[in-house]
Amino acid sequence: MDLRVVHRNTRAATLEQRFPGIRILDVTSRAEQPWVRFSPFYPHGGIPVPFSDGQVAQSVEGVWQGLKVFADSDVDVKMFGITTMRGLKRTERRFGRTLGHRAGVHGDRLLSYLGARRLIYLPIYRWVLDNKLQPELEQVRELARQHPVALLDYETNTDVLNPAKPLSHAALVRAYVLGEWPVMDPLHS
Repeated sequence: MDLRVVHRNTRAATLEQRFPGIRILDVTSRAEQPWVRFSPFYPHGGIPVPFSDGQVAQSVEGVWQGLKVFADSDVDVKMFGITTMRGLKRTERRFGRTLGHRAGVHGDRLLSYLGARRLIYLPIYRWVLDNKLQPELEQVRELARQHPVALLDYETNTDVLNPAKPLSHAALVRAYVLGEWPVMDPLHS
């Protein structure tokens, strides 16, 4: 299977010239159905919040932002309930320096960026793939068996151990489809 992670702003004509017959799937929050469902902003609902018994969220991004801790602001459980795909970003400009991600709503441990990626982001995005996106994943597999496929994302970092840039969720879709789900060293927490 030929499955690629490509920046969303890459021109379709460029991709088609390089890879004749390529199928382009935008998996960002600006995509059309059904591919928008791969966006971390998409409100699937019922997503278990790690280390938080009984807490659920609407979106992966809601969990990621909700558990983020800043110098001037702690966990924000309101992020868990957002269904509009808007208003999910919590920034340093507004809340001060990022200190880490709390290991659960009431947790006493702050996780490093890579630790949070390993213990929060990867498990909840995997949960969504396992529990909410199986029909769409089968469509991606079928397309990739027949043609090259480009998964468009705003982020193209495919290295889970690279903290310099946000991780591409399209890279996680690719890894899942290819049976190459990333495993992080437990020391990165």
